[in-house]
Amino acid sequence: MSPTVPDWVHRVRARLSARLETDSARPLALALSGGGDSIALLQVAAGWARDHGRPLLALTVDHALSPDSARWTAFAGEAARAAGAEWRALSWTGPKPATGLPAAARAARHRLIAEAARGAGARVILFAHTAGDIAESELMRAEGASLGRLRDWSPSPAWPEGRGLMLLRPMLDVGRAELRDWLKGQGRDWIDDPANDDQTYARARARASLLPSGEAAPGGSTLTLSPKDARSALVCSDPLPMGEGSFSIDRVISARTLAAVLVCVGGGDRPPRGDRLDRLLNHLRVGETFTAVLCGARVEAAADHVLVTRECGEFARRSAPALPLPPGEEAVWDGRWAITAAGPGWSVVPAAGRLSTLSKADRARLNRLPPAARGALPVLIRNEATAPVLAATVAVARSLVEQRLALALDRMTHESELEPRAHGATPRNHLFSGADFTEDGSAPRFQGSRRE
Repeated sequence: MSPTVPDWVHRVRARLSARLETDSARPLALALSGGGDSIALLQVAAGWARDHGRPLLALTVDHALSPDSARWTAFAGEAARAAGAEWRALSWTGPKPATGLPAAARAARHRLIAEAARGAGARVILFAHTAGDIAESELMRAEGASLGRLRDWSPSPAWPEGRGLMLLRPMLDVGRAELRDWLKGQGRDWIDDPANDDQTYARARARASLLPSGEAAPGGSTLTLSPKDARSALVCSDPLPMGEGSFSIDRVISARTLAAVLVCVGGGDRPPRGDRLDRLLNHLRVGETFTAVLCGARVEAAADHVLVTRECGEFARRSAPALPLPPGEEAVWDGRWAITAAGPGWSVVPAAGRLSTLSKADRARLNRLPPAARGALPVLIRNEATAPVLAATVAVARSLVEQRLALALDRMTHESELEPRAHGATPRNHLFSGADFTEDGSAPRFQGSRRE
């Protein structure tokens, strides 16, 4: 690259090389709005992809919230093709909410982009968030917004659409003014959405209240995850033979780690409320023996261990119907299992309420699990008149919980580690077995299954 290229471009390219495979034919996805930030990332990512032989797939969501949205979408497509990227337009259709529109639009955008990226075979999606986005988000959080912190490497928030996908934000230390100065020097155009200045929305108000450039104040720092936070508290998988998504945790555990465990084990997408999480943390830390349910997860705290499993009572309370399995197609059940049936006629239901009707061999397998974990496993039925069978015995059944938690706790730091693992496969060393660490960096008090 030319010595006149800005330093931030070199930094972004270095981050791409540090996280991504450089010899893969798998496409790399990029969220492209057509704004200055995403156009700048498109140019840098396209150059990196050409140098390393990677296909680049740009994805643009038309939210249909502006009369100009179709024109903006077309502009993004032209920019993507000019950069040598494949491009797809995605549409947010259907009625729009009267309140909470920005959050709903953000959720729809993540869902549509995740679905398109997974369908294309991508495992990483590039997002063009900058230092200005961090500053705005922090101000909004200080005013009570429930936004998550932006990190350079984090799981897709869309669930289950974004399963197995990571978001890479390589420009979090770059200011918007730098990006636009660079684009101007190259003679490139971008879109300025008037909604970014509409004071009706909290982000626009936050942007206006910051410095004129929309950057953090001098002396501010980019929010990144420290090594200590990345390994926060002990979380080891119990040495259970079926990998069914139950975990043993330490009583001295960080709020972030516990929240991630609860959401992943429960199969949902909403983190626990702060007050409820704080109460649970306090019960753990004072050494109480108790059972609690939060986020669809069951926490059993005994004197010598703490087990987190899926709460089977949820199935009775929700009374969800059986999920039909299209032959040969992966379906996600309960937000925790990806199941593919080889033949027609199968549906998936929870083992809860059906344990006594399973075969002797299936019951023997379940008896090796803690009692609280048994009813949460998926079983397959052809109709209510036939005996159920454990899903793993007649279909490809993949637990999503372990990988999801590994992604949430930064145990997978590179694209090459994102290979999904089928049920019963040999665990990789990025999961929760062997030499994980406590918050002080020491060896864990509980050891999971042996690393291979």
